[in-house]
Amino acid sequence: MCGIIGYTGKENALQIVLEGLKRLEYRGYDSAGVAYFNKGTIEIKRCRGKIKDLERLFSERPVSNTGIGHTRWATHGRPSEENAHPHRYGRIVLVHNGIIENYLELKRELINKGHAFSSETDTEILCHLIDNHIDNKSLEDAIIEALRPVKGAYAIAVMNELEPEKIVGVRKDCPLIVGLSQNGHFLASDVPAFLHYSRDVIFLDDGEMVILKPDGFRIMNLDGEEVRKSSIHIDWNPVMAEKGGYKHFMLKEIFEQPRAIADTLRGRINPDSGEIAREEFNIEEGILRNTERIMIVACGTSYHAGLAGRYMLEELARIPVEVDIGSEFRYRKPVLEKNTLVIAITQSGETADTIAAIREAKAQELRVLSICNVLGSTAARESDGVFYTHAGPEIGVASTKAFTTQLASLYILSLLLAGLKGSLKHESIKKLISELLEIPHKIESILKHSSTIETIAKQHINRRGFLYLGRGINYPIALEGALKLKEISYIHAEGYPAGEMKHGPIALIDEELPVVVIAPKDELYEKLLSNMQEVKSRGGIIISIVTEGDRNAKELSDYVIEIPPANKYLSTILSVIPLQLLAYYVGVTKGYDVDQPRNLAKSVTVE
Repeated sequence: MCGIIGYTGKENALQIVLEGLKRLEYRGYDSAGVAYFNKGTIEIKRCRGKIKDLERLFSERPVSNTGIGHTRWATHGRPSEENAHPHRYGRIVLVHNGIIENYLELKRELINKGHAFSSETDTEILCHLIDNHIDNKSLEDAIIEALRPVKGAYAIAVMNELEPEKIVGVRKDCPLIVGLSQNGHFLASDVPAFLHYSRDVIFLDDGEMVILKPDGFRIMNLDGEEVRKSSIHIDWNPVMAEKGGYKHFMLKEIFEQPRAIADTLRGRINPDSGEIAREEFNIEEGILRNTERIMIVACGTSYHAGLAGRYMLEELARIPVEVDIGSEFRYRKPVLEKNTLVIAITQSGETADTIAAIREAKAQELRVLSICNVLGSTAARESDGVFYTHAGPEIGVASTKAFTTQLASLYILSLLLAGLKGSLKHESIKKLISELLEIPHKIESILKHSSTIETIAKQHINRRGFLYLGRGINYPIALEGALKLKEISYIHAEGYPAGEMKHGPIALIDEELPVVVIAPKDELYEKLLSNMQEVKSRGGIIISIVTEGDRNAKELSDYVIEIPPANKYLSTILSVIPLQLLAYYVGVTKGYDVDQPRNLAKSVTVE
């Protein structure tokens, strides 16, 4: 949600900030703006719409060495130029991600003191509060004083017209990252914003402030005490964040999945010995051995990965597992027993509800293991252990490669726990590992037939809705397939356990309803065939995902998409690839922006 980029240094700040905003478009936004020093004063340009609309406001781009920019996703106040960031009051200009919870109370106090407001946002009060304290103080000292009464979540980047070449950033419950280079310093809400210029970063923690100047930086806490932090080198190649010849980031990321899974496996498993590198989870072996129960918390697509992971963990490691949505977990006062391992799954490592769940678990003195894609993210830093999915930057809002690498990670964890718990013999684990190593190649074989899926998609773009069915571990895959279609085609879709069809969804089935059935061969296959018969007898259109060579399912289907054979745990990864492509081609054929679907943001960093 929303995006921040700031730069001060030797290069043209305005150019860098505009470039950075383009690289943050994937986060979702409805307006954008920049502020920059120009001949001793701060100039602001902002508008409703896209970055290209913002760029049209410049007849020429003045050379500036310090500037900040923002992409806004509306929370307080409608999308408009007046509500777009940056905001200004007096000498203070700032951008803000997050929500100020007590802004109405603070705004009333400021109005009573004679302040006039020009926007509907909660953000503008921060400008007023800081300006109130700026007389005879440095910008950083004024910010410390101004933030004392503020409640809520925020990441801010602030400039003072009387202090050129300085940007001050503060973080509380929203990500903020410092980028370091010989030619200047960066501040951003996400690494891709400045990845072309710097891969040496510092992740700010809650309650920390950074003061950036062209020739250096300082970090302190909100008590004014210096904080020493080391930088981290990000291995992501800048090219990884570009489209690389693909029409959309989403399509590129679908086709990157063989590489992403191979990278996630690399160095973690030994096919010859059948060993799993436990140290890759960064958590003590004793904790894993003594785990008696697992609680998985996640949101959105990561929640679906957690649901599939429950089947893996319970069946392979024989540990009871509960899966909860982060936004529900944080408010339901969960009963968490001793020796419960909490597994938090989050692509960005910054999802607000998942972070809150981690903190609740820590408050109850439980151990937390995060499965995360972003090095140094909040989830990674606040957990006892972290297993990184090496998917690389995921730019498309609809998650694809993050999901499949999460499934692969949960499979590896299940096998590790199975070995430690003795629920599987070593030879069985070795066989299951060897099957995992075949998955990247099997995904490639599915992707070679993407044109078949495109043809199917084009025949169903005008349907009023879709039903997705799966049994057992494929029920979460049905949920994920339905979510993908909803996200990028705006067609209503529902995922359902096939065994529950008679308890309601069967009433929807007629000759106009496509029913997507995830039907690889497993122990529930025969029962799923019966469900397909029920759909067929009511005239439903069946699009089935089946194991190569399956004649029985083919006879019942109107359209068939084949996947290579795999064990039931790994078939989840193979089955979801066609569902991703189906959603992609439906959305593209309908003419929608599949990389930036309406109303959606990549990382939900506020409630």
